[in-house]
Amino acid sequence: MSEHKIAAEVRTEFGKGFARRARMAGLIPAVIYGHGAVPIHITVPAKSTTLAVRAANALLTLDINGEQHLALVKDIQRDPIKQIIEHLDLLTVRTGEKVTVDVPVHLTGELAPGNVYNQEMTLISLEAEATHLPTSVEVSIEGRSAGEHIHASDLVLPTGSVLLADAESLVVHISEATEVSEEEASADTTEGSSAAAE
Repeated sequence: MSEHKIAAEVRTEFGKGFARRARMAGLIPAVIYGHGAVPIHITVPAKSTTLAVRAANALLTLDINGEQHLALVKDIQRDPIKQIIEHLDLLTVRTGEKVTVDVPVHLTGELAPGNVYNQEMTLISLEAEATHLPTSVEVSIEGRSAGEHIHASDLVLPTGSVLLADAESLVVHISEATEVSEEEASADTTEGSSAAAE
C-alpha cells in the first residue's frame, strides 16, 4: 500500500463554527488517537487528504510540529449531500504493529454462460501489519457455474494477512440465470395495469 505524507497543524478551537471556517480555508478537522495517548486535535489540507483517503484503509504520515505520526484512517464523516469530508478519525499506529481492518472484496473474471452470482460479502475482516495493509482481496469467478460457492476460507489472502472472519462465511454464490419469457413479462404488465385500473 502507498503511504501519504500530510502536513498537519494542531488546533485548539472546536465546534461547528470552527469546522465551517476550517473547511472554507481548505482544511479538514481531524483527531488522532491510540496507544493510550491523549488525543491530538488537528487540521489537514482538504485537497491532498481527500485524494489520499480514496483508497480503503489509507495510511497517512502526519507531520505535526516536526514530529512524524503514522496514522490509519478509521472513520470518515462526509456531508450527506455534497459528499465532502467534514471530519476524520485517525488511529496512530507503529511500524510492525498488527491491526484489524475490513478490506473490500473484488470479483474478477466471467462466469460460465447462463449463470449469475450473488456476492454475499463485499468486505472481509483481516489482521495485517499497519504499514502493509492490503487495499483489496481479489476473487476469481472465471468459468464458475451454478451450485458453486466461494467461502472466506477459499480466499487467497495478501502476504502477511490473517483471516478474522468466520472461515465458513459465504462470500459468493453461483446460480443459474432465470429468464422471464416475453409472454410472462407481457402478462405481468397486463395484470399490473388491470389492478391499477381497479
